[in-house]
Amino acid sequence: MRTDGGADDAAVRTDGGTATESAGATADRPGRARRLLDSEFVQSLPFWLPATLLVGLFVYGAIGWNFLISLTDWSGLRQPEYSNLDFDLYGRFFNSVWQGGLLSGPHTQEYWALRNTLVLLVVFTVSALVVGLLLAILVDRNIRLENTFRTIYLLPMSLSFVVTAIFWAWMYNPTSGLINESLRFVGLGSFTQQWISDPQLKLFAVMFALIWQFSGYAMVVYLAGLRAIPDAQYEAAKVDGAGLLKMYWRIIVPQLRASTTSAAVVLMVFALKAFDFLFVMFGTRPGPSADILAMMMYRESFGTTNWAYGSAIAMVLFLLALGVIAPYLYVQFKRGDL
Repeated sequence: MRTDGGADDAAVRTDGGTATESAGATADRPGRARRLLDSEFVQSLPFWLPATLLVGLFVYGAIGWNFLISLTDWSGLRQPEYSNLDFDLYGRFFNSVWQGGLLSGPHTQEYWALRNTLVLLVVFTVSALVVGLLLAILVDRNIRLENTFRTIYLLPMSLSFVVTAIFWAWMYNPTSGLINESLRFVGLGSFTQQWISDPQLKLFAVMFALIWQFSGYAMVVYLAGLRAIPDAQYEAAKVDGAGLLKMYWRIIVPQLRASTTSAAVVLMVFALKAFDFLFVMFGTRPGPSADILAMMMYRESFGTTNWAYGSAIAMVLFLLALGVIAPYLYVQFKRGDL
């Protein structure tokens, strides 16, 4: 029999706990700390945290600061003033597009830059996809020297925009360029053109050069998709009496939807990044028929030091890029591929 009148073995603390519980919790702290340090999350921090911080600061932080500048009236001659932020520059841009393009007013540089950017985005992408698909079908027909042709078609993509622009500027030269010289050689001198001087041909000349450079990429993507289709489907289509054109149009091409989406996103991003090509070929003023948003942004920012308006144009270009990439990422996320 205990002499303490049935008191508990453990001493009761003033906060309602027991000395035994307190000691157990203290002893368990090093164990929990060790488990935390040994977790995959903590051990992976050195691999992804520095890169995340750098990207967050120099990419997303820069985008945020650029958006903030676009809400000011900063001209570059003084420090930006953040006390009076508004969306006046965005209103100025879209009003110029509306008044100078969609209404009867004279076309403004904002209208031409946005129009040409959208035309380049759509026409170049669709054309490169079509050419890439045709090349992929030809290469997939078990032709001789397949690897050689595939390398030749893909080689232009390895060139930078600068090299491509210099090469095609020589090709388009009206007096000594290969295109006009070839036309004269075969007796078609009447078809020679001022390819990059004629306002009606300038943008199409740019798109033709870009299609030459990037259709090989679309070919490789489509070729991978074609090789993933079982041979049994080709054989079944032949047994059913489907011709070659009908087989590809109704059976093969619909199965290349994922390849088309992937290639289209990449090509549209390259279309939005065509500044280097145009800058090398035409300088900062390519004229209304070949002006794009990136070129206009450069002129406003570095030509007239109108940094705020240049930042607003950059944000419009960023929204276009986001409109291209965001739906693709959403679809990939829903599929569980991200």
